[in-house]
Amino acid sequence: MEMFTVNQWAILGLVLVLGWLLGLMSRSGGRRWKRAYREELDAHRAYRAETEARIAAANERIAELERHAPAIGLGTGSAIGAAARGRRDDLTRIRGIDGDTELRLNESGCSSFRDLARLSRSDEAALEGKLGLAPGRIERENWRDQAALLARGRIEEHHGAFG
Repeated sequence: MEMFTVNQWAILGLVLVLGWLLGLMSRSGGRRWKRAYREELDAHRAYRAETEARIAAANERIAELERHAPAIGLGTGSAIGAAARGRRDDLTRIRGIDGDTELRLNESGCSSFRDLARLSRSDEAALEGKLGLAPGRIERENWRDQAALLARGRIEEHHGAFG
């Protein structure tokens, strides 16, 4: 193991003293960085508190809505009864009706193709309002015509006309 020479020890000592002097001169800069760090930390804590308050308010609103919302729709019992008696058709076969819309239709009392085929124009408008559909959607998508074909068992004709 080699030993340091006298010149190397002198240079090392000078670097040490120079570093110590620079550290003393920059003490005010250290305070500036500490202040900036504290300000950033305070801003972060304020942001976090605000975010937690917004989350708590949102959770409270969700709980309030859940307290006032019915557990099931008004027509759910009749829809389940129709399904148990085998008088419920698969309304999703009608183009424009998905599973969620079918469930809402069943809760509204429409559980078969015949129910949809028998709708009058005023019944259509009322049903669209009840389901939250755009006005005229039932007519545009020809739900009544599709339901009439499917109710009569004309599946091929329905498939050809409505895909």
